Amino acid sequence: MGPSNNSTVTEFIIAGFSGIHHVWPVLFTLLLVAYLLIIIGNLVVFLVIQLRPRLHVPMYFFISVLSFLELWYTAVTIPKMLSNLLDTKKSISFSGCFLQVYFFHSLGITEVFLLTTMAYDRYLAICTPLHYPVIMTSQYGNKLTTACWILGFLYRLPEVILISHLPFCGPNVIEHIFCDLSPLLTLACTDTSRIIILDFAVNACMISVNVLLIVLSYIKIIQVVLNIQSSEGRRKAFSTCATHLIVVMMFFGSVGFMYIRLTKTYSLNYDKTFAVVYSVITPLCNPVIYSLRNKEIREAIWKIVIRRQTSTKQDQVCNVLSH
Repeated sequence: MGPSNNSTVTEFIIAGFSGIHHVWPVLFTLLLVAYLLIIIGNLVVFLVIQLRPRLHVPMYFFISVLSFLELWYTAVTIPKMLSNLLDTKKSISFSGCFLQVYFFHSLGITEVFLLTTMAYDRYLAICTPLHYPVIMTSQYGNKLTTACWILGFLYRLPEVILISHLPFCGPNVIEHIFCDLSPLLTLACTDTSRIIILDFAVNACMISVNVLLIVLSYIKIIQVVLNIQSSEGRRKAFSTCATHLIVVMMFFGSVGFMYIRLTKTYSLNYDKTFAVVYSVITPLCNPVIYSLRNKEIREAIWKIVIRRQTSTKQDQVCNVLSH
C-alpha cells in the first residue's frame, strides 16, 4: 500500500492530543499502565479458560477468543501511541499508516461479528436448551469464530485499498491519535464526498445489522427467562447474559457514535475522546467485566493461584528437607 502516482506525501504526522506538552509524562504513564493491564487481564482470561477443562464449553471458548482478539486489537494502535508521546516528530510512513488502518478496522469488525456470535450462542443456550449441545458443538464454534475472522479481514479491504490510491499532496498532519479512515479522507487532494457516503453506508449496514441481530436475540432470551418459574433460574440466566450485554453496549456505543455519520466535521476532541474509549478503555474493561462478574472464571483464577502457592510452599519444604 504505497503512495499513488499522484501523491507527494510519503509519510504522515499524527497530531495526537494538542496542548499536552506539560502533561505528556502523566499521559504516557497512564497509557502504559492501561496497556500492561490490558495485556495481563486478557492473557489471564485466555489462559485460565484454556487451562481449565471445566471451562471448555462454547460460551467460554468465545470469551477466550475475544480476549485473544483484544490483545491484537490494542497492539495495532497503543504501542505507536506510546512511541508518539516520546517522539517529537510523531511520523508514520504512508504504508504503515494504511496498514494500521486496515488491521485496526479488520480486528474491530471481527469483534463486531464475534459479539453477535456470542449473542447467538446465548440465544441457543437459553431458548433451545435441549438442542443446544447438539447444535453448538466445538466444531461448530470453531467454524463460527473462523468465519468472524475471515469476514472481518475481508470486509474493509476494498475500501482501504480504494482510499490508499487517492492522491495525497499535502498537508500530511492527521488530526487524530492514530491513523484512521475519517481523518485520512480530509487530507486527500480530491473530492471524497462519494467515499464518505460509501463509508457511512458500509458502517451503518454492518453495525445496524449486527445490533439488530443482538437485540432480537435478547428479546427472545428475555421472553424465555421471564417465563422461568424459579427466581434462582431467572437470576442465573440473566447473569450469563449481563456480562455480554455490558461489553456490547460499551463497544457498539462508542463505535456507533464514531463511525455512523455522514459528516466528518465533528470537533477533533470529540473524535479523539471516543477513539480512546473504543481503543483503550473498552479492551481494558472487558477482562475485568468477565472475571469479576463471572463466578466460574473467578473460581478458576482463584484455584490456579492457590495451586501455584501450594506448589511453591511444597517446593520450599522439599528444599529445606533436602538440605
